[in-house]
Amino acid sequence: MSSFDPRSVPSPCYVVDRGILKKNAEILARVRRDAGCRILLALKGFALFALFDDLRESLDGVCASGLHEALLGREEFGGEVHTYGPAYKEKDLVRLLEISNHIVFNSFGQWRRFRPLTLPHDGKVRFGLRLNPEHREAGTEIYDPSAPGSRLGVTRAGFLAAEEDAAARGENFLEGITGLHVHNLCEQNADALERTVAAVEEKFGPWIGGLEWFNLGGGHHITRADYDVEGLIRIVRRFREKWGTEVILEPGEAIALGSGVLVGEVLDLVRNGGITTAVLDVSATCHMPDVLEMPYRPEVRGAGRPGEKAHTYRLGGPSCLAGDVVGDYSFDRPLETGSRIVFEDMAHYTMVKTTTFNGVPLPSIAVFDAGAVRVIREFGYADFKGRLS
Repeated sequence: MSSFDPRSVPSPCYVVDRGILKKNAEILARVRRDAGCRILLALKGFALFALFDDLRESLDGVCASGLHEALLGREEFGGEVHTYGPAYKEKDLVRLLEISNHIVFNSFGQWRRFRPLTLPHDGKVRFGLRLNPEHREAGTEIYDPSAPGSRLGVTRAGFLAAEEDAAARGENFLEGITGLHVHNLCEQNADALERTVAAVEEKFGPWIGGLEWFNLGGGHHITRADYDVEGLIRIVRRFREKWGTEVILEPGEAIALGSGVLVGEVLDLVRNGGITTAVLDVSATCHMPDVLEMPYRPEVRGAGRPGEKAHTYRLGGPSCLAGDVVGDYSFDRPLETGSRIVFEDMAHYTMVKTTTFNGVPLPSIAVFDAGAVRVIREFGYADFKGRLS
């Protein structure tokens, strides 16, 4: 992200660089054009609707994980709305049928249960099923949809059982289904997609032919510097031409990759057992939960590994959770109360996952554009109280 003065924004604050977001969109637009596919913004990864104007021309619409994301996509993005959820409530599905272009079901059980509701929408809404290739690529268990016992998607055995059951009743088990969906990646390169596609074709080939579309999901780190964009284009084109289906991709993280930071401030310095902790107004558990869930160590601007620079600190959050710790970092100069800390690459899977646990305030949101920073949203007590009763 471009350089800016961390003291030009309130703390804590997410700052998104509009220029980098546009560059990411340009890469996705090229993939969309050269591969002949459709590309959607996965709202679960990035949903800063104030900047949707910068994405509309490059993308076909959004993919949603439920009713609220679908409503946001319809109201703020326009274009297509594709919805997938592990399970739907009937009242939510009724509304989703009115605002979605695609709806993907996670199981044959839900599809059969809600088929009567979908019948009046045949031709207006395209319906699909999520499959589970049982092919593992994600390196972190919590983010692996193909892990043993996963609740996400129908396995080959599930397809065979559903087909056999329908045949016994003289029915076509895929009647009304126009496409299939697979999501199997997490922050990965095109080689992981190629292996996943091979597994999908091997296990589900008998059912792919004749379908209108195939959604290859998200987790494609398309805008990362070392990503094999040409390889992705080749894989998508081959799949599209081989099976005669429209291909859909739905990146979330790739859209905002490298475009944002989280600015925080040192509130206190606490020394215990030879470790000095800088207590920040930024919380790992409240503001960047993937630090604890994945886990991973975010980069801090100007900082190094412990001991690499002259002054080493543990960076901890303001919540009462003992494990609300980001990690250990070293700095050229001593930190002091009021020092600003800038966490890199914080636009994706942060704003969409924040919580007000402990009453910790939500970070403000700002946009950096053409050398100037503009704060577009600040949060306060009403946002905390409004979630409770």
